[in-house]
Amino acid sequence: MNHKIKRILKITLPLLLGVFLVWYSLSKVSVEELLVYAKNADYTWIISGMFLGLLSHLSRAYRWRFQLEPMGYNIKLGNSVMAVFATYLINYTIPRAGEVARASILTNYEDVPFEKGFGTIVAERIADMIVMLGIITMTLFLQFEFIYGFLVEKFNPIKIIIALAIGLLLLFFFLRYIKNSESKIALKIRTFINGLVEGALSIFKMKKKWAFIFHTLFIWGMYVLMFYVTSFSIGDLHGISMGAILIGFISASFSIAATNGGIGSYPLAIYAAFSIFGIAEEPSIAFGWIMWASQTLMIIVFGGLSLIYLPIYNRVKSK
Repeated sequence: MNHKIKRILKITLPLLLGVFLVWYSLSKVSVEELLVYAKNADYTWIISGMFLGLLSHLSRAYRWRFQLEPMGYNIKLGNSVMAVFATYLINYTIPRAGEVARASILTNYEDVPFEKGFGTIVAERIADMIVMLGIITMTLFLQFEFIYGFLVEKFNPIKIIIALAIGLLLLFFFLRYIKNSESKIALKIRTFINGLVEGALSIFKMKKKWAFIFHTLFIWGMYVLMFYVTSFSIGDLHGISMGAILIGFISASFSIAATNGGIGSYPLAIYAAFSIFGIAEEPSIAFGWIMWASQTLMIIVFGGLSLIYLPIYNRVKSK
């Protein structure tokens, strides 16, 4: 398969999957029902959720400067903020293209070499992944009895134990193979893993490492709080447990990687998570669409304004 076909598939497959998932979610809950939920929603909570999302993005832009300062680049906060919003907007069109555009913006307006700017973005993604793993671990710990009871009810406990044992055994042999093999695939995986470890450890060598760690925790705290606060906009979800919120948040976060910006996959991921707790289908999918639409609207507005204002801002600054 040549490079051109791979590029086309990377762009079209997520879009086609998104279209299919939109159709599938609307087959579960009609547009008319969604409009009723949207009409009756409490927009005070939706706007509050959007504000919390905005704070997380601003914190991400501010955090980025801590990574660039040790390399001798003191970038303008305005450029950092607009580059972050442009990233999110561009990712709605071509998956992961936003990260490339973000590094390119720094190259164009701050004279930061592309590879250095892109390296900092990779490093911050590693930090985000570590926090996400922490949230998953905390959720499993807090909801262990519930999750264990659900799995036992749905699956045979002996089969679960056997599956876990086989999984751990396969993981052991896989890691051993990666460690000792000299094949191209093994070398690539080993290089990737070493890069993750090195990137994670580099955070603690940073001059302002505690400020970086604070902003990382703040960003993800705002994400979870944004999700929780927006749930109050749907009357049928009042009294929802924190366990459902955390599992719904984790499920929704992973869905964003499936399609462009989570279109179609986001509401279904929330529905799948909430159904474990016996929450009805209609309010779960309606909440997913409200959550996705409100955050997408914010990204379209601020991302669009950023792309328009970036050259104007830097022309004024240069003068």
